[in-house]
Amino acid sequence: MGESVPHDGVAPADALLELHRSGTLAARYPEAQRLVAELSGRELVRAGNLLARLDADETAKRHPEIPSVTVALTGHGTLPDLVPALTAQLARHGLLLRPFTGRFDGYVLDLGDPGSDLYAAEPDVALCVLDPAIVFDEVAVPWRPEDVERVALEKTGLLKGLATTFETGCRGTLVLNTLPLLRRYTAQLVDHRSRARLGALWRDLNARLLHLSEEHERVVVLDLDPLVAETSPASDPRMSVYAKAHLSPDLLAAYAREAGHLVRHLTGRTKKCLVLDLDNTLWGGVLGDDGADGIEVGEGHRGEAFREFQRVVKQIGAQGPLLAVVSKNDVEPVRRVLREHPGMVLREDDFVHVIANWRPKPENVAELARDLNLGEHSLVFADDSAFERWLVRSEHPEVAVVELDADPALHGERLLADGWFDVRETTAEDHVRRARYQDERARKDFLHTFDSIEDYLRELDVRVVLADAAGEDAARVSQLTMRTNQFNTVTRRLGVAEIKDLLGDARTRILTIRSGDRFGDNGMVGVLFTRWADDTVHIDGFLLSCRVFGRGIEQACLAAVLQHARAGAARAVYGAYRPTPKNAGVADLYSRHGFVRDATFDGGSSGLDGSGEVTWFRHDLAEIFTPPDHVRLTDDLGGCRR
Repeated sequence: MGESVPHDGVAPADALLELHRSGTLAARYPEAQRLVAELSGRELVRAGNLLARLDADETAKRHPEIPSVTVALTGHGTLPDLVPALTAQLARHGLLLRPFTGRFDGYVLDLGDPGSDLYAAEPDVALCVLDPAIVFDEVAVPWRPEDVERVALEKTGLLKGLATTFETGCRGTLVLNTLPLLRRYTAQLVDHRSRARLGALWRDLNARLLHLSEEHERVVVLDLDPLVAETSPASDPRMSVYAKAHLSPDLLAAYAREAGHLVRHLTGRTKKCLVLDLDNTLWGGVLGDDGADGIEVGEGHRGEAFREFQRVVKQIGAQGPLLAVVSKNDVEPVRRVLREHPGMVLREDDFVHVIANWRPKPENVAELARDLNLGEHSLVFADDSAFERWLVRSEHPEVAVVELDADPALHGERLLADGWFDVRETTAEDHVRRARYQDERARKDFLHTFDSIEDYLRELDVRVVLADAAGEDAARVSQLTMRTNQFNTVTRRLGVAEIKDLLGDARTRILTIRSGDRFGDNGMVGVLFTRWADDTVHIDGFLLSCRVFGRGIEQACLAAVLQHARAGAARAVYGAYRPTPKNAGVADLYSRHGFVRDATFDGGSSGLDGSGEVTWFRHDLAEIFTPPDHVRLTDDLGGCRR
């Protein structure tokens, strides 16, 4: 994954070790996280062992700005290497692990008893690590494939029941996994026909496990087969017999990496845009020196490797992540290659923005973030130049940097290694996101034809629909809570199951915000979480996509909620705000629109979970502000619902 960049002449691993030896590791934990982000392999394992020795509660008190995640670990065998590995992986992503470790071979009691210590820990994520011994430990000797199948079916039924109990008793996410089939079991069958039968029924078992994620909203199943394919061995027979550690340290490290990607997503840190260099990244050679006919892409061994990398990039971009170019080149030759070169898989229309000039790349990365209205934490930067990567990492530490090098055959593996764009599930909005952002560039070009923002907004013809969320909206509403950071008044991350629970709550009303204008449909761009409590209405959350900032949509929707509350005989509306490092822009949202801070109000049973103190603002509904006249709002609320 590339060499670690020294810090003041000291390699990151050595700098981290010095923090540990000096006793300042907890005090300087943010610095330690930045160091860990540059490590891989054995160095990352050693870093995890150091960080896992810290007291998580003490570290959280020292650094309340760092999001902490409670992860419960349970399973069948011992998991000695999982806590350090997971600690390091979460640190890489800017998170602090608060681990809860269940009893040995206690996953059935941990998950099956709602009164267990695991449930009392209220985990955000529960990792139930399964291994093939859960089946073979209960198969009597001598055995046939049919005996294994019987036990496997029993285990599947057990796990279904545990998943149901978890969904009832915990608001977190349960993570299960498929079971690798080890040769030490297949080789005990001396005939190949029986081995084939065992392989078939074992794959059926894993297929049933994978389907659990479709049957249970709060369940994710990690498929270990791809991890086993790149990790050898999957199990160490000595550790399995003597220590009851049935999965190898290397496989557990790979598992922790995948689990870290999931936790990152569940805490709203999924990346949104892949920023790519061109020369020796998407094609071989230097366009300015070699010309369009001289670059390597599509033909020859290296050209085929670059073409394959482009296929990987295009596949990612087709599922929602945005693609952009930041290259030191003249722009017109770049555009001609993207439009006309026969070896290219990626075309100009695949990118939401192409920046090609001779300015420093950190400047261009910052410009790109501004143009797309994205925080820098939403960007992933991939470049073959160690110098350019160092510059971007130094000036934009929130940008994730992918370590590419001179071998294009490895570009795809290195981009995919950290699952930067992993989500729980994709939505219809994901598949049209590129077109939405391309429409946004047309809007910005349109803006430049006007002398004032007011004239622009009037001609833009902004249309908004405010309506009750339906069941089919749950995935998109959940996605907005996961991905929206800037205009998000409480930054509460909610899964699909939690959204559906709220939809079934008679007192709660989830209002979706859809918008469009002369350039097209923006889709669902925001959500309001409202709730009746006696004769007041509470806005428990208000979030809006960065794509539609500055168009008056938030004012129009807020005014509509106030008007409907007054029509429903409410005496006041309360709005909640919880500060985060990224939502300072909405700190005065309520005070700017006639609300006053109410220090005596505690929100009642608002269900606002998470860290950080909530401030409530009150509007007495005596005088409601006039919404902007350039926004045409349609609602189907039918009066406020108690």
